[in-house]
Amino acid sequence: MSRLITAITVFGLLASSQALHAEIVSKPVSYTHGDAAFEGYIAYNRALGDDQPTVVIVHDWDGLGEYERMRARMLAHEGYAAFAIDLFGEGVRPESIERRRELTGALYADRDRMRALIDSGMDAAFDQRATDIAKMVAIGYCFGGAVVLEMARAGLPLEGFVSFHGGLGTPEGQDYTDVQGELLILHGSNDAVAPMEDISSLADRLDADGVDYQIEIYGGARHAFTDWEAEDRYDPQADLKSWQALRTFLGDTLN
Repeated sequence: MSRLITAITVFGLLASSQALHAEIVSKPVSYTHGDAAFEGYIAYNRALGDDQPTVVIVHDWDGLGEYERMRARMLAHEGYAAFAIDLFGEGVRPESIERRRELTGALYADRDRMRALIDSGMDAAFDQRATDIAKMVAIGYCFGGAVVLEMARAGLPLEGFVSFHGGLGTPEGQDYTDVQGELLILHGSNDAVAPMEDISSLADRLDADGVDYQIEIYGGARHAFTDWEAEDRYDPQADLKSWQALRTFLGDTLN
């Protein structure tokens, strides 16, 4: 049985009782930024009506793909509207490492553009009948985790921000003084991309800026420990524990 099928089976057992009577709707959502087309994705339980507590998902460096769509559907079964935003553009789903580095590097180098693309994605999320703009949390994986911290530093008025094995560096000239919601950092102790020194530095910054935050460290977990298809890095225990941490966080902040 593949890692993806195993994960889906396990997480299916964790789904709330709402799933028994769910009418899950999931579909792509087209929107624009300037003259460029983008394609987000929404999933929600129609039986729960409009204005549902909402989770915004930011994709990894390979673009908005089946991984994010699956996570969105999992959240819909938990009773949340989930909206995945697109930072690369409709149909731009890079397969090579070089192209992924190029696209993410360009956004890291131009934070104004990154924030403008975030804003367009958030506007698309706000426009959905199923979403509640007053009850939103943003989550992101790897590159998406770094973007979620950018959203927090930008002062987006969300209830919370969750980074799964994301980049933790703070760009020069930025800080966390404008953060509006609580932060949850879910990280592996053996993450070579964002090592434990980065965790320590981030904690120092958050303490200095008076941010409400939690950090969970999963011993031995490597970078991308939630990626079902990462044969050498997927850590099922860290995946399950971090998902449960998210569920608890959402219950505390959105319900």
